[in-house]
Amino acid sequence: MISFERTNIEPETLIRLYKELVKPRMIEEKMLVLLRQGKISKWFSGIGQEAISVGIACALEKEEFILPLHRNLGIFTGRGIPLHRLFCQFQGKPSGFTKGRDRSFHFGTNEYHIVGMISHLGPQMGVADGIALGTLLDQKQKVTLVYTGDGGASEGDFHESLNTAAVWDLPVIYAIENNGYGLSTPSSEQFRCKQFIDKGIGYGIEAIQIDGNNVLEVYETVKRLAESIRIKPRPVLLELMTFRMRGHEEASGTKYIPQELFETWGKKDPLSSYERYLLEEGVLTETAKDAFRAKIKLEIEQGIELAFGEEIVHPDTERELNDLYAPFNQQITEPGKGTTSRRLIDALSDGMRLAMQKHPRLVLMGQDIGEYGGAFKLTEGFVREFGKERVRNTPLCESAILGAGLGLSIKGFKAMVEMQFSDFVSEGMTQIVNNLAKSHWRWGQNADVVVRMPTGAGVAAGPFHSQSTEAWFYHIPGLKIAYPAFPADAKGLLLSAFEDPNPVMFFEHKALYRSYVQEVPDGYYTIEFGKANLIREGSHLSIITYGYGVHWALEVLDKQKDISADVLDLRTLSPLDMEAVLKSVNKTGKVIVLHEDTLTGGIGGEIAATISEQCFENLDAPVVRVASLDTPIPFSPELEQNFLPKERFEKRLLELWKY
Repeated sequence: MISFERTNIEPETLIRLYKELVKPRMIEEKMLVLLRQGKISKWFSGIGQEAISVGIACALEKEEFILPLHRNLGIFTGRGIPLHRLFCQFQGKPSGFTKGRDRSFHFGTNEYHIVGMISHLGPQMGVADGIALGTLLDQKQKVTLVYTGDGGASEGDFHESLNTAAVWDLPVIYAIENNGYGLSTPSSEQFRCKQFIDKGIGYGIEAIQIDGNNVLEVYETVKRLAESIRIKPRPVLLELMTFRMRGHEEASGTKYIPQELFETWGKKDPLSSYERYLLEEGVLTETAKDAFRAKIKLEIEQGIELAFGEEIVHPDTERELNDLYAPFNQQITEPGKGTTSRRLIDALSDGMRLAMQKHPRLVLMGQDIGEYGGAFKLTEGFVREFGKERVRNTPLCESAILGAGLGLSIKGFKAMVEMQFSDFVSEGMTQIVNNLAKSHWRWGQNADVVVRMPTGAGVAAGPFHSQSTEAWFYHIPGLKIAYPAFPADAKGLLLSAFEDPNPVMFFEHKALYRSYVQEVPDGYYTIEFGKANLIREGSHLSIITYGYGVHWALEVLDKQKDISADVLDLRTLSPLDMEAVLKSVNKTGKVIVLHEDTLTGGIGGEIAATISEQCFENLDAPVVRVASLDTPIPFSPELEQNFLPKERFEKRLLELWKY
């Protein structure tokens, strides 16, 4: 049985909590009927866990963000989202929050200060860190609350996000719904600690355990914590003990759960227990109870009628493609007359400094980028100029920081996340490809994040500091990719990336950081994404390349004086200037596509395929691709040179020229 303590809660609040408990329970009961009738496709039931969502939704201020999971219907109803919109979301109808592109609670809405989950469970915790950081930077006394489960807490994002919040004193409540199971896996097979509050000491944060089925305890605890955290920002771990009375989702059933657990927890049902308590206390009457239920039932039926009566989403290819990116009509800023001789790294540093000056809500995050100035010293002196609030050393945790970038975007900030080496980005792939890339297309939230990626070989750094990773992201809709070969382009493209409200993967070749010097325009200027640069013109053939490949091509052509070739530097890979590629190939009739990345699955394959499709009648020779070996990158300089395509490129270039 649940023991309720009223303390100083007013009767109006007691009744509000009751009505908020009844509504999601009645919606769920209706949804289960519709599921059996085949009118909805799937349902994740939160029956038995409603007290957690309702207590939290009522305890926090409306402007405070909550990041729920798929069993937290009470958050959405508690925030007052019209039921017909929720039901349209469940049905994939136009009035839902994702235009039919995602299901159930996989959406966010700034209007109601909710950021829904993605199926990967853990990444929303990093996003919560970013939202909380944004409130701190804005000097707002607000709390962010994010959910995870006892299963989801096994993921690395849990550790990264709590650790980051602890280091940065972020005002976040991490609510762990401990219902004993991660889908069918019991807690005994998920973790060895006795309880999650034992983890608090490891992060140096407070940890509190409460009865998650006691709506009054949830409400009062969260209300008290929120009031304290607003005054003294810090993270708190809140473990809420509960039980899932139905399957992970309805199709999975509950056969794997011992029957006695249902009998035990059935006596602790949060709604019936609280209802009985209110009746005994005289706060609720049978007449009022029936009236509340009748009113909620009518609201549900009207919402369902509106949702089911709405037309289905009609496919519109143009709309699907246009919604991929947040609107951005860039006005190009032309460079001034003055120039300074700069290396690539100097140009990038100058560009970032100018971006920080232009965008006061731009925050830089990365390992060692503060006083140390970054692994390559690109941000040296930035802390003195812009302060530690905007130039933030991070713990060694790529995923949480990338998620924080999205969280900052939700709060209207811009973010730069530096990967110390592009190889390390694999630790944050889910955040990039499933959060940053998809958020605008899914629910209209742009990810105003630039991810800087020191990349490439040629410095004998071995297989974990030398990879070319651009093709990992080329396949992902919603990302933009820049890969400059020259200092002037690097500065202009970087400034453009910071203006763009969409996620940009910005690749910087480490071997070019200090090895190439160029006259770079002073001051602020931008370069349009999707515009390749024809840096040398010729008539015999076309060389399509980017990054270090541009310099290899020029070096070989300087050696092979008889070959007259177009050298097209792509500069950005997404968007890619295919118009310039086709124009060059149609002119010369021969083409070689060169890149540093490995051959199989490289970007050159896509370019070659498009050339073959659209230039076939004008080709005088087969399309040639030259790239690195399909092996990891070796450490030995001799093996590395054999891995890289430079020497093979010269041989294939001569063959193509003579064809």
